[in-house]
Amino acid sequence: MKILVVGLNHKTAAIDIRERLAFDADRTLDEAEFVLLSTCNRVELYCACRRTEAIDPETIAKFFSEFHNIDVTEFRSFMYFYNDGDAVRHLLMVASSLDSMVVGEPQIIGQVKDSFRLACSVQSTGKVLNRLFHCAFTAGKKVYATTSISQGRVSVAGVAVELAKQIFADISSAKVVVIGAGEMGELIVQHLLKTGCKGITIVNRSYERALDMARRFSVSVGKWEELQENLIDADIVISSAAGTDFLFNKTTFEKIVGQRRRGTLLIIDIAVPRNFEPSVNEIEDVYLYSIDDLSEVVSQNRKAREEDMAGAMEIIEESVAEFMDWFGARDIGPLIGRMKEKFTQISQNELERFFAGARKDADCKEALEMMVNRVVNKLLHCVIKNIDTVAKENGTAEAARLVDSIVQRAEEIASESDSSDESESKEDM
Repeated sequence: MKILVVGLNHKTAAIDIRERLAFDADRTLDEAEFVLLSTCNRVELYCACRRTEAIDPETIAKFFSEFHNIDVTEFRSFMYFYNDGDAVRHLLMVASSLDSMVVGEPQIIGQVKDSFRLACSVQSTGKVLNRLFHCAFTAGKKVYATTSISQGRVSVAGVAVELAKQIFADISSAKVVVIGAGEMGELIVQHLLKTGCKGITIVNRSYERALDMARRFSVSVGKWEELQENLIDADIVISSAAGTDFLFNKTTFEKIVGQRRRGTLLIIDIAVPRNFEPSVNEIEDVYLYSIDDLSEVVSQNRKAREEDMAGAMEIIEESVAEFMDWFGARDIGPLIGRMKEKFTQISQNELERFFAGARKDADCKEALEMMVNRVVNKLLHCVIKNIDTVAKENGTAEAARLVDSIVQRAEEIASESDSSDESESKEDM
């Protein structure tokens, strides 16, 4: 078996690439064993496949290209490819938020779980990925429980509000429109309330969902068809609405700005795909920030957590080693079974050659067969003992390679014995 992850994220690709490759959770593959993880900061496909299967990085890159109708040359250079231990380490870092834009953010573990549940629901996972993802959940839980990595501004929503505070001197008196009433929208409202902001209005496609959130947090709510009117009177807009197209382009937003009586408008667009066309930033007195523009605040966050990250990485490495031991061991069992089978086949071939012709009905045949079987079993015991030593000293992956090489040589010997037997039979005829 091989484990493979292919993807791109906020470190390797800008948002204009990530949003074009983002997957809708309701759209899935039909003919592969995989777990697909698509968030605002990453698009990754995790695979577990046999060495003989035609699943490789280029095949997956081609799938991304064909699924989204995007030429592979537009994103191929941004992609990363990890195998086996490196792939395992990457997933564990993702689930523990060590690979997140905002280190310590708690949303990613839920997103990984949702992706895994979806893969299970369409039966695209097997024994390896099931074990791997549960290992990732356990490691993530341990990182959050034993380090202080999740304290402070640890979400994209929190960083967005932090940026708004840095740019807007008196955020407590600002009129803020929050577009989107999903998980991210709820986090934005929570962070805004912590800053003392009182003038919050939630606008969402589903008015009922926005109304429910507004009641829970005691803030205002607006209908989707009234979004433009709310923007005319806003100081800050933080947007995280789901969608495939821009809500506003430069032309449509210029009409809104033309009706404004207030001064500067700050827009923080943390949706992927984005809600605001980038050219909106060219409009006078409008300052548009995308999720990738939060880098300075994110950098401060990462520096403050360097010690916690070191402790978290120790947990990750221990978990990777534990999983790889299991992963290597699961291949050794069947290989040892094949080794025993081939050793037995070789002994049987030699016995048949010995008891051919005049010795065919020899009285000692049964006793000799028993003796040969005992010798083979003792030799096998010695070989297996050495394999166990290799596994303890060099890891199960190395032990599996050793057994595989023995099996291949045993198959060659067995094949040579069969060929010799056939030749001798022809000569006798």
